[in-house]
Amino acid sequence: MVVDSAIPEFYKLSFEKRMEKVREMTGLTEEEAKAVSNTGGLPRQAADMMIENVVGGITIPLGIAVNFRVNGKDYLVPMAIEEPSVVAAASNAAKMARAKGGFTVSNTGPVMIGQVQLTGVTDPFGARTRVLAHRERILKTANDQDPMLVSLGGGAKDLNAKVIDTVKGPMVIAELIVNTGDAMGANAVNTMAEAVAPILEEVTGGKALLKIISNLADRRLVRVSAVFEKTALGGEKVVDGVVQAYAFAEADPYRCSTHNKGIMNGVIAVAIACGQDIRALEAGAHSYAARTGAYKPLTVWEKNGDGDLVGTLEMPMAVGLVGGAAKTHPVAKAAVKILGVKTAVELAEVMGAVGLAQNLAALRALATEGIQRGHMKLHARNIAISAGATGAMVEVVAQRMVKERKVRYDRASEILAELRKK
Repeated sequence: MVVDSAIPEFYKLSFEKRMEKVREMTGLTEEEAKAVSNTGGLPRQAADMMIENVVGGITIPLGIAVNFRVNGKDYLVPMAIEEPSVVAAASNAAKMARAKGGFTVSNTGPVMIGQVQLTGVTDPFGARTRVLAHRERILKTANDQDPMLVSLGGGAKDLNAKVIDTVKGPMVIAELIVNTGDAMGANAVNTMAEAVAPILEEVTGGKALLKIISNLADRRLVRVSAVFEKTALGGEKVVDGVVQAYAFAEADPYRCSTHNKGIMNGVIAVAIACGQDIRALEAGAHSYAARTGAYKPLTVWEKNGDGDLVGTLEMPMAVGLVGGAAKTHPVAKAAVKILGVKTAVELAEVMGAVGLAQNLAALRALATEGIQRGHMKLHARNIAISAGATGAMVEVVAQRMVKERKVRYDRASEILAELRKK
């Protein structure tokens, strides 16, 4: 089927007409179109306001991780993710952390950076000095853009300026340091950056091009720590195995990529559930991991004098409870209520704890039975369902594949065919 994607004024069509057009052009069956059009817990009207050209929604399973104690407070943690074993692993790791008091978390506050790029500056270092000399004027202009944020204790708090060398020559970069309060802050920071750009052009004699927030939120860090008793983990041999696994990640970026992905399994699952900007979180985490010029783990694992395992995590966590999907998506609003956090900082702290727990669970599995044993038990159910198993058949097919160590679609289909013949 040939598709012509040039559809005039597609955005002006109603929800139903858009889907009708897509179905007409792609051959979707009535059942497939119905599945796509289902927006789940998000009303169609709300979906149509959130993004453009809406034709439906996609639902991700929402689970609750239990056992989490963060800074002495217990939490039920909503996690939205399609990958098996993640919620169970996080819950198990949190349970092991409880013996030593759970997770201790601190933070550096909800501070973001807005950058203004200035090009064509003839005296970049002199211009940098002039920018800093106009600090108060620039900050006032920035804060005039959001009096509500300022009244709540937030707003532009400081100004930096730097000269960078690029393939297009030196550039002056002015940086607003903004306390965004309970918002993630992208809209507020971008508005401030655009507002101060004319002043910066006047002061430097250059041209202001980009005016945008930085997702390397290295002034918005969470720092998490937890002690895991060696007996809870399975003995000192397991502790040593986790430390060795960390050493591998610290030395090799190929391993480190997967190490940090395990952390983000937990962080992003909570972020999706609570309506956060997961692209900003991923960008911030991985750029922070590479800030020294080499890609490194976001966690550190050590053995203390008692032979117990000590884990620490430090990473940016740009999240918010004001604006965005956290306020417009009904499921995200309910998830925040389940979690019970009252501020963006508290949300960030819980997400950091989940990241550390998830990393511990993955490393412990890798250092002992291997990652596949527990993961594949759960994955086998998905394979069985995709092959057409329903009801009690799902568990029968899944258990047989796991026993045979052949968790594959073709094998699930064969087992299912055999069972149906009987």
